[in-house]
Amino acid sequence: MGFPMNIAPTHKAFDAYAATLTDYHERHVTHEGAVRFAFQTLLTTLAPTGWNIIAEHTMPSGIRPDGIVKDTYNLTRGYWEAKDTADDLDTEIAKKIARGYPLTNTLFEDTRRAVLYQHKQRQPDVDLTDRKKLAALLAQFFSFEEPDIIAFGTAVEAFRQDIPALAEGLKATIHNERATAKPGSSPPSTTSGRPAAPPSTRRSQTPRSKRCSCSTC
Repeated sequence: MGFPMNIAPTHKAFDAYAATLTDYHERHVTHEGAVRFAFQTLLTTLAPTGWNIIAEHTMPSGIRPDGIVKDTYNLTRGYWEAKDTADDLDTEIAKKIARGYPLTNTLFEDTRRAVLYQHKQRQPDVDLTDRKKLAALLAQFFSFEEPDIIAFGTAVEAFRQDIPALAEGLKATIHNERATAKPGSSPPSTTSGRPAAPPSTRRSQTPRSKRCSCSTC
C-alpha cells in the first residue's frame, strides 16, 4: 500500500491551513465549529488518494467523532477529534476516553497542540505551529495499519498478482474442454445461433376441410 508515507512540510496545503487560521484569528473566530474546518481540509488534502474524511458519523456505539478516516476499501484507518483553543485539550481527551472513544489511531487537536494515540498508547505531544512536526505527525497518522488491515492489504495484493495466472489457467481449461468435446455433443444450432427446436411428436392432422366424408374412412 505504499506505507510508510512521507509528507513534505513545504506542501501548499500547510500554507492554506496557516492562512485560514490567521484569518480566523483576525476575525476573532475561535469556536470549534469554525476552526476544525481548517484542520479537516488539511486532512482531506493530504490523505492518500482514494481516502476520505467522513465528518460527524455516528458509530454503532453512539460515539460521534469529528472525523473518521476511510481508505479506498472503506476500511476505517483512524479517528480525528477537534477542540477549540478555549478548551483544555488534556481535560477534553480524558472526557472522550471516559466515554469509550477508540484509541487505535486517534488524533486530538486544538489548532495549537495535537495528541496522537496509537494502539491505545499516547504519543509525544506535537506543536502544530511547527510545520515539520505537523507534517511528520500526519504522516504517522495516515501510515498507521492495524494487523487485520495489513492482512487484508496483503491478501488484496496477492490476489492482484495472481490474476494473470488465474486468467491463463481459465483459458487453458476452456481450450481443453473444447478440444476433448465429442462431435455432435453440442445441440444443433440454427443459422441464427439458437438451438433448433426438437421435431414435433404430435400426429399430423388433416385439415378439416380436406377430410373424406365417406362412411368407410
